[in-house]
Amino acid sequence: MRLPSDLLVCPANVSEGRRLVVVASIALAAGRPSVQLLDVHTDPDHNRSVLTLAGRADALVDGVVAAASTAVQMIDLPTHEGAHPRLGAIDVIPFVPVSTDPAGMATAVSAAREAARRIADEVGIPCFLYGEAGSGRSLPEVRRRAFADLAPDFGGPGPHPTAGAAAVGARGPLVAYNVDLDTDDVALARHIAASIRERNGGLPHVRALGMALPSRGIVQVSTNLLLPAVTTIGVVFEAVAALAAAAGVDVRGSEIVGLTPRAALPASTDHLLLREPPKILEAELARCMASPGKETGATNL
Repeated sequence: MRLPSDLLVCPANVSEGRRLVVVASIALAAGRPSVQLLDVHTDPDHNRSVLTLAGRADALVDGVVAAASTAVQMIDLPTHEGAHPRLGAIDVIPFVPVSTDPAGMATAVSAAREAARRIADEVGIPCFLYGEAGSGRSLPEVRRRAFADLAPDFGGPGPHPTAGAAAVGARGPLVAYNVDLDTDDVALARHIAASIRERNGGLPHVRALGMALPSRGIVQVSTNLLLPAVTTIGVVFEAVAALAAAAGVDVRGSEIVGLTPRAALPASTDHLLLREPPKILEAELARCMASPGKETGATNL
């Protein structure tokens, strides 16, 4: 099935993973003609949710701005607690082209810049651009430098008093993948994360953090696979499992946050100990194109 050239996916990261009514309200706000909610992934320890939206560029921007407006009303960042780093109430807003045509990325860049401008102007949340929309600036760089030696691209000069700021970008497909270790030793998780991340000489195109999951009494190696067809989920799992085994620790399980491109998966996923079966991006897009609104109540893409 040929997908529209201006079709984009937006896995918006929201700093709320415990109050499900808040997550549902933000997701509902994003809904409108030509936008589909493909997936919602919620984590109470991270206190974070990923709302994967898909739609034509203009409608998707409208939906994201509405979601940001709802987030600023319902999330108080100064009282927020969670394992995951965060910059704002609606924390990260990536626009990802579905089309491999160069025009697809150009559309994503334009959408990211328009969304950032409108979120700053209409909602009052300052926005930092990253990825292709930010001249190659990385998301970790934005987190590290925001409001220190890096001013917002839109809005500001300081953060919103209760909603912080947002990082808005355009990028290719990325996979967020977490591996749970059967221990409460957070120092071990951080050591493994440091060992596998690219900037420390580890796996190519991998970012990683080690963090505690207090509600489950274990720790987690949380990763982003920037080129998931190159360094796949299977490669990351095996590297983490080997380092854990060397420390005498078992892997308890793993999870894919949201949707994954098919190319990021090994032929068999049995050894990955996934908490849930993987949700394939291409399959979800095809399903929504074939049966628009069947499950989410959204209208045609």
